[in-house]
Amino acid sequence: MQLARVTGTVVATQKHEKLLGAKLLLVQPVDAEGRASGAPLLAVDAAQAGVGDRVLVVQEGRAAVAAIRRPAAPADMAIVGIVDRVDCFDDEPLAARVDAAPSGGTP
Repeated sequence: MQLARVTGTVVATQKHEKLLGAKLLLVQPVDAEGRASGAPLLAVDAAQAGVGDRVLVVQEGRAAVAAIRRPAAPADMAIVGIVDRVDCFDDEPLAARVDAAPSGGTP
């Protein structure tokens, strides 16, 4: 899963039949501190998110399709949750903790 912020909506009058009625949103991946990280991406909304919401997204075909409950849908990213808050319990920025983590480990 990855954190992102919803930055816009996408309207597609012509789309695959398995995506009819699905809400498409433009999301900007962010780090734990809310800073943009990478290029904006398109996601199918499974959590009733809106523009400005910080969200959890999955970026893998089977997880995305399972989240939107549309078997065989051509989706590789889905919004699966709306984030209320992110708590980092250390004064050190997250990036510094990740860089200092031992090889193969997580902070």
